[in-house]
Amino acid sequence: MTVLITAPYHDEGLKELTELFGRTVHRPWKKHGRAYREDELIRMIQETNASGLITELDEVSERVIDILPDTAFIGVCRGMPSNVNIAAATKRKIPVFFTPARNAQAVAEMFIGNVISFLRHTYSSHQWLKDGKWNGDYLQAYVKFRGNELTGKTVGLIGFGAVGQRIARLLAAFDCKVLYYDPFVRHENREYEKTTIERVFSESDIVSVHLPRTEETIGLIGARHFQLMKQEAVFVNTSRAAVTDREELLRVLKERRIKGAILDVFYHEPPESSDYELISLPNVLATPHLAGATFEVEDHHVKILNGALFKWKQDQTCSIRELYNKRELETEGGGCNG
Repeated sequence: MTVLITAPYHDEGLKELTELFGRTVHRPWKKHGRAYREDELIRMIQETNASGLITELDEVSERVIDILPDTAFIGVCRGMPSNVNIAAATKRKIPVFFTPARNAQAVAEMFIGNVISFLRHTYSSHQWLKDGKWNGDYLQAYVKFRGNELTGKTVGLIGFGAVGQRIARLLAAFDCKVLYYDPFVRHENREYEKTTIERVFSESDIVSVHLPRTEETIGLIGARHFQLMKQEAVFVNTSRAAVTDREELLRVLKERRIKGAILDVFYHEPPESSDYELISLPNVLATPHLAGATFEVEDHHVKILNGALFKWKQDQTCSIRELYNKRELETEGGGCNG
């Protein structure tokens, strides 16, 4: 069996897959300079006679899936396999694996770093210093940029999956109270309190969003939520911009009804003029969708995906957390014979 891999994969991971399946062909999209299009994937699958496909960002359309053999599998090195036509794969009884939580540590660490930087005015004071504006007495900067500590704050998390839970664990070092809203998650740790979305917004000093983009979450957070926030509260979004109402977020920031926002995601990427209206506000700390961008994330996705594929191949089971369409495959009785 040949596995075509277009995702970033280290040598040890490739070796493990070769031992498991027999042959691997590694053509990473990064060397190509961009994600592969539908026609390019089809050509490579045909050239290599691949039965397995491991991708990251490439367009895995119904046409791509149609040329894969019945014994195929698809692996996606992402937190959600949003670049794959899941319905077409399931119809063919092809299992689709993904790598949930591959970037959980990266996002959690950037949340901590950016929140502290925002509260302590790190970037504005850095620029002030580089611009040579420290021209008063030695207490000038102390008075101008005195900030707040993270320790002791109440942090509210909208979405309490892998990222939210990793953030909560890191916040323990800062003696923060953690509230969370997630109707799909029950967490056994009594140090974190599950509550309503309204209470998260009204009681938190920092509200952080960790939601996927789905039909249910688009525009979920709007005016009534922002109106509940404390005037000194900070809004953080490292998930998807579409889950918030842009106009309402812009309004509360312009009117200084909240302290500010830390944003890593935007309504258009690259940003358009409407995004730059948010980005350029003085009470916004903006980064260009970097929360999950670490070298270690690629190591994590190799470990997660290889572990799932090994279990599928060796145990011939659908009972795998990283199998995205397992419920449908179990119902139809296919796709679990690795």
